[in-house]
Amino acid sequence: MSESRGRPVTRTARRVARCTARRTLATSLIAATALLTASCSTGGASSKADTGAGDTTPVTITFWHGFSSPHEITSVNSVLARFHKKYPYITVKAVAAQTDDKVNQAIRGGTAPDVAASFNAANVGGWCSSGAFQDLTPDIKADDVDMAQIPKAVQSYTAFGGKRCTMPWLADTFGLYYNKKLFAQAGITAPPRTMSELVEDTKKLTTFNADGSIRTAGFMPYLGAYGMLTEHLVPSWGGKWLTADGQSNVGGDPAFAQALTWQKKLVDWFGAKKLVTFKAGMGDEFSAQNAFETGKLAMMVDGEWRNAFIKNDKSSVDYGTAAMPAADGKPELHGAGYVGGNVIGMPRGAEHPGAAWKLIKYLTTDTDAVTTLADAIGNVPTTIAALNSPTLMLSKDAHFAPFLEVFKNPLTTTTPASPDGGAYLTNFGHFVEKWQSGGVTDLKAGLVAVDKQNNAALQLGQ
Repeated sequence: MSESRGRPVTRTARRVARCTARRTLATSLIAATALLTASCSTGGASSKADTGAGDTTPVTITFWHGFSSPHEITSVNSVLARFHKKYPYITVKAVAAQTDDKVNQAIRGGTAPDVAASFNAANVGGWCSSGAFQDLTPDIKADDVDMAQIPKAVQSYTAFGGKRCTMPWLADTFGLYYNKKLFAQAGITAPPRTMSELVEDTKKLTTFNADGSIRTAGFMPYLGAYGMLTEHLVPSWGGKWLTADGQSNVGGDPAFAQALTWQKKLVDWFGAKKLVTFKAGMGDEFSAQNAFETGKLAMMVDGEWRNAFIKNDKSSVDYGTAAMPAADGKPELHGAGYVGGNVIGMPRGAEHPGAAWKLIKYLTTDTDAVTTLADAIGNVPTTIAALNSPTLMLSKDAHFAPFLEVFKNPLTTTTPASPDGGAYLTNFGHFVEKWQSGGVTDLKAGLVAVDKQNNAALQLGQ
């Protein structure tokens, strides 16, 4: 959904918005909490005691996740239903549309679910270091789970400080969506490969009303609008958020200043006030009124899941997808991008850890479970076996294939886990809001100040 102008323009804020989107439409589905039987099809004994390999004592576990749109909830439930055929004695009480705040409150209050999933991997550092989520390493070793089946970039955002307190449960990869009809009308024959080309195409595609307001935006450079977030932009310049020793790097890495300079120049071409007005009139991000789906936005940054929303919204937009353009002079970065994703783990206080681990292992390592949910929801699978599975229908989808290629690219990056729970992203988001509205006169000095603020937060989080 469109966020308020003063809201931090980071992935954290946007993912919270995603998990609460379409809440009204999903209310009836959420209220009818799914009681489904769950199991692990990969076998092996858990290192937890309450549901060992030979224990068939009936047990009910609770599973909280953030999916909230009807098609997502139905898809999750259909995968959970497969457990019934394998382990009819493990019943999963699945509760949808749960936020990270609710999970944290439940942990503090001693009422945590057995299993919890989150859209926001930025929380992993804090969860692992504080023990809010349990270290799964003993279970992984006991069941001899091969972690090499999970790409390194994905492994990096699901563990912190030597503790693997979460596992990846599908991933999000970001790219460029473009309107083919509007491209043809503007005489553009292919999606942009460089940031200069993106600017040129934006200007060709943008139209204005008689009063000077924006009618159709070729691209939305205002950070915080839909998927246009700093995390998704700076990979085009190769930006690294943290140094090797875990210090904030936005002032030290020139990629951040370069990306923001490019972004502000395009904002100024439109006019910041005009963009803010246009942004306010953009339809709800997770509805059929999405500005790209209605033809008001010709190009946009978004995750792979948008394909499923376009289909379910029955949008008539004729569109294509591609990797994000690379910064000029950095052709090696074209085809790479940003990857983040859903994480799933066992909160402190889980009542049935053995059965909980079985569910986690099944959802994250069973090839059939991973490909089935990926195909149904339209997310990127997070195991190599699932990515290469002949049953993965998404790999045959021309709209989805570019996201799989970005995911596989060795130069694709993510936002690293940190002990401050991703506060370095929030701080940067506040700075960017001032920057793009004209409130920052010295970009370099401002970024150095953000580094100091971030390092203080990182120190407190340790």
